[in-house]
Amino acid sequence: MMRGDDTESRLQESGWPTDDPRLLALLPVIYVAWSDGDLTLDEWRLIAERVEKLEWLDASKLSLLDRWVNPDAPPAPGELRNLLNVIRQLGEGLPESTRESLADLGAEMARVGGGGDEDYWNAPEIRGALTDIENALGLDTSAFRELLEPGAAFDVEVLSRLLGGHYRETRKAVTDILRDSKFRYKYGLDRATYEARVHGWLKDIARHGFGSLGYPPQYGGKGDIGRFFAIFEALGYHDLSLAIKFGVQFGLFGGSINQLGTERHREKYLRDVGTLALPGSYAMTEVGHGSNVRDIETTARYDASTREFVIHTPSDSACKVFVGNAARYARIATVFARLQIGDEDHGIHAFLVPLRDIDEKLVRGVSIEDVGEKLGLNGVDNGIISFDHVKIPRGNLLNRYADVGEDGTYTASHPTAELGYFNMLSTLMGGRVGVAAVSVSAVKSGLTIATRYGSRRRQFRPPGEPEVLILDYRTHQRRLMPPLATAYALDFAVKHLVRTYLAHRGEMNREVDVLAAGIKTYSTWFAVETLQTCREACGGVGYLAVNRFAALRADADVLTTIDGDNTMLMQLVAKERLTEYRRQLDGAQLLGALKSITNRATRAITELNPIVTRIADESHLRDSEFQLGAFRYREEQHLISLARRLKKRIDLGIDSFTAFNQVQDHMMSLANAYVERVILEQFIETIDDCPEPDVGTMLETLCDLFALSRIEADQGWFLESGYIERSKARAIRRMVNSLCAEVRQQAIPLVDAFAIPDELIGAPIGRSAS
Repeated sequence: MMRGDDTESRLQESGWPTDDPRLLALLPVIYVAWSDGDLTLDEWRLIAERVEKLEWLDASKLSLLDRWVNPDAPPAPGELRNLLNVIRQLGEGLPESTRESLADLGAEMARVGGGGDEDYWNAPEIRGALTDIENALGLDTSAFRELLEPGAAFDVEVLSRLLGGHYRETRKAVTDILRDSKFRYKYGLDRATYEARVHGWLKDIARHGFGSLGYPPQYGGKGDIGRFFAIFEALGYHDLSLAIKFGVQFGLFGGSINQLGTERHREKYLRDVGTLALPGSYAMTEVGHGSNVRDIETTARYDASTREFVIHTPSDSACKVFVGNAARYARIATVFARLQIGDEDHGIHAFLVPLRDIDEKLVRGVSIEDVGEKLGLNGVDNGIISFDHVKIPRGNLLNRYADVGEDGTYTASHPTAELGYFNMLSTLMGGRVGVAAVSVSAVKSGLTIATRYGSRRRQFRPPGEPEVLILDYRTHQRRLMPPLATAYALDFAVKHLVRTYLAHRGEMNREVDVLAAGIKTYSTWFAVETLQTCREACGGVGYLAVNRFAALRADADVLTTIDGDNTMLMQLVAKERLTEYRRQLDGAQLLGALKSITNRATRAITELNPIVTRIADESHLRDSEFQLGAFRYREEQHLISLARRLKKRIDLGIDSFTAFNQVQDHMMSLANAYVERVILEQFIETIDDCPEPDVGTMLETLCDLFALSRIEADQGWFLESGYIERSKARAIRRMVNSLCAEVRQQAIPLVDAFAIPDELIGAPIGRSAS
């Protein structure tokens, strides 16, 4: 009786009656009514009063609808999804006019389903009865015009599980807690109230045991740092002040005790740190030195007569600044200072320095000021700390890698000063991993809000047609679809970073250091740029605080500075790439280096072939080998040419500091090329490992859009280097347009796969429609 066996089977599976195709006329209004919220008994009585005008809808037919008109037994989400699929299947190819009202859509669906001819459904008494039902329920029809849009081409739940990764249950446990009403957003709070609110949230998170999960089991944890990153990532879906405060307390402060201290420190402090019974902070950055940790001035002079260290701030430029948790709550801090014994300076070491006593009064010699109102993260109580000859016991040196005996004898487990310095900064590396993860979470929130808004908001119209969804405009797709693809790419890259960090944790591993610096930088810059784009894509409503962009943009901004200024970190990446290149050319590895150079030259000759540089067909442009080859070629050429530029300057007698300063722009290009190559490699690897074909196909499309949009963004270099010709550049631009349109069709399922609860989105314009 229904059109198509698949349609009838879907209806039967959902429980919708199939005895009379005319019942299809009620399907859109009932679906929308349920998806818009639970219906009351009075609302269903209104329906009953009006269906009497449909002479064929007698008591026997109403009994068939019992399952769908019972306010005490609302349909399950899966049943509603089945109905939505039927609506889309029957509505395929229907004229745009059927979207003007649910009554029009229902009448047309019943007609094509075999339930009467056009004259019957256009009769005033029939169409009028359907319209009365719709009007009686007061449904916002305009918000559901997208009913006829294609459904997901893949299993959203499968993709969501893939994004969740190994720690998806941990992430879900955190987001379930955050859905509680105590975590609801409030706007217009003064800073003190907001700080107290965030601190209260942190206590609640700690009460659930999430603060200590990364610590050893004997101190209340599970010894799983991967879980810590998963918690941090999940908190990023909510309030970034909470996420950063969590990271400072349990990651930087607790992590410094766990990683830089020994058993006596863990036994004395770690359990209380994990429960927030002992609030702490992490004091490294100084006013006058910023990211230049090597030259910090704060001193820790050992006094053998009292067996104490004396912590001192010798100048205003040595004040510790932007110390999270310090302005109001921290009772103790991990302070990085220069260890001095007699006339010797042993470099940077970490010390536990009390800030406040149990009554929250400042310890003698400790001065703390509030940094004042900030651009963002005003839920974090950042302070400026100075020390005036503050004495601490010898045992407060975090002495895993170096120690001072009672008589002042200095011993170190590291063979070089460089390794000692690296060990002191090891906690920062974990911080960069966490900041990269939380940046991607913030972007996912922004993209969810903007994409859902774009799929509902209409603006302007062709003559005689309804207004067009703004997400159907090419400019809007160009704004949002490449960032959506990049968000997926970065998700997989961050997971790779976490795995790599965990595999080499505790080692002096330059690969991890460079990877963390690069992905942290790329993801935070991407977050700032994308959140601004998303705000603009939502027009004026995006400017309202209640729609979340004010907080998201402001809070994400400082992530480009936290745990290292981004520009400085990218120079670190470039320098390490140069160091690796130099190692390849060392005599001991000459054979391997010559082989590598020969392979590069062969590939360059092939790829720069005039025919290859002009190939512009879709299969070539969407081939991952072409895309990855382009990324690798760009990185290699930046590396080789940068090395040549530096060598030329050094050969002319220019000192290395000045030489590097003169090529910093080139270094930034190399670092960016390296990071994007790593991101693309991880995207392709994820696709290769994907067990679900439909999900894999969707990811391939996203990967194509990420890769080609990045080539397009840097097309000046590719054209200048001769890697592509103008005809190919034009073809890439057309392909990016096509991919944006392709991804747009799946944009809602793609953001749904992020699995961010509406309570965490908060923004009315970003909540799911059903």
